Amino acid sequence: MASLNAAAHAQAVWKEVLEYISRLHGSWVRQWFTELTPVDLSGGILVVRAATTIQQQYLTGKCRDIFNEAAQAVTGNLVSVNFVTGAGAGGGLTRLGDAYDDVILSPDYVFDNFVQGPCNRLAMVACAAVAEKPGRAYNPLFIHGGCGLGKTHLLQATCQDILQRQPGARILYLSCDTFINHFMDCVQAGDMAEFRFRYRHVDVLVIDDIHFLSRRDRTQEEFFHTFNTLFQANKQIILSSDASPNEIPDMEDRLVSRFNSGLVARVDKPCYETRIAIVSKKARLRGITLPDDVVAYIAKRVESNTRELEGAITKIQGYAMLNGGKYDLDVARSALGDIVPMSERQIPIQQIIEVVVKFYNVRLADLQSKKRHKSIALPRQVCMYLARQKTRYSLEEIGGYFGGRDHTTVMHAIRTVTEQRTHNEQFAGQLDRIEATLTPLQAQSA
Repeated sequence: MASLNAAAHAQAVWKEVLEYISRLHGSWVRQWFTELTPVDLSGGILVVRAATTIQQQYLTGKCRDIFNEAAQAVTGNLVSVNFVTGAGAGGGLTRLGDAYDDVILSPDYVFDNFVQGPCNRLAMVACAAVAEKPGRAYNPLFIHGGCGLGKTHLLQATCQDILQRQPGARILYLSCDTFINHFMDCVQAGDMAEFRFRYRHVDVLVIDDIHFLSRRDRTQEEFFHTFNTLFQANKQIILSSDASPNEIPDMEDRLVSRFNSGLVARVDKPCYETRIAIVSKKARLRGITLPDDVVAYIAKRVESNTRELEGAITKIQGYAMLNGGKYDLDVARSALGDIVPMSERQIPIQQIIEVVVKFYNVRLADLQSKKRHKSIALPRQVCMYLARQKTRYSLEEIGGYFGGRDHTTVMHAIRTVTEQRTHNEQFAGQLDRIEATLTPLQAQSA
């Protein structure tokens, strides 16, 4: 009887926990939360069973703080949530249990949740083929495209599909940064045997953002030998990058050749119809039903990538919470009123240059020169970044405005500024002030 009461109490608390998260942390809610089952509440621990190991790893690694906050708020006690799995819960990505494990698979990132369109069809079909026959279909598989276009989704979906088919598969999925940091640490510690064993004894090696190997000669050398070892053993290699193999600056020719030896699949910006499908799918994953006119408004307003479409849904979700949970066109307009679609952006590149020159107190002639001093290089990179964000010019055209630099230099500038903006609050503030002074030429009636 006591255990029945404990189970009933756990269920009641769990229901309130989900309501709390839905009310105050709506962007964290996922449809698959309905698959979670409260098991017990005793000793200050609420035990919740996940349907799969991947769900359990994701909840433990990404969501524990949110659930702990909710459990403590609804009970008024110092309660923590412990996520477990039952027998036969399905495979999960092998966790290696140290500081180099930086990737946790998301239950959202499966093939069923990926919206296929003309922009990504080849990459999607290739990933599905690799998941069915790893090491035999397309090896290596190299996926490239801009930020937020779904490369990570495809990589994680492939991993999860392989684990569904082969629960015992040894998959190592990590970012290129992690590979680089681990390599440097092992070199300094004189422990290269451990490093090589880790990366060369897997069935599938997946590395996100492989372009960060650029300009790292010793790391490229080590990756070259790792690549060869796995490839010769018919082990699957999957890589993603923001550029095609031939466009990654300062990448060794022998690595470029190997990247090109398999299938290279490009992912482009989604067209309007694909954006419509993406918005609908992403909203449903959060348990939100959006009216057709709101879906169309988001798809028209946000043209760049999937990540920004998700951000738009999050914004609208926040505004809806302030309006009694009402999702309509007025709420969407209020939430996204400050977003200018790419097709409506007509900021002259000359205006960008003038604003940046004035802000950093440099000369236009210096920006267009071959000078590489930081006081010149940073303003030049900011110009290139803003030109890409605010105009319709191609990478080659932007490079032409700055002394005829090629597109790889422009790509490097965009990547550098993006990273700085993400990790340096002071620099991000500077960019915000610069952008605030730019005046689009679109019709004022918009």
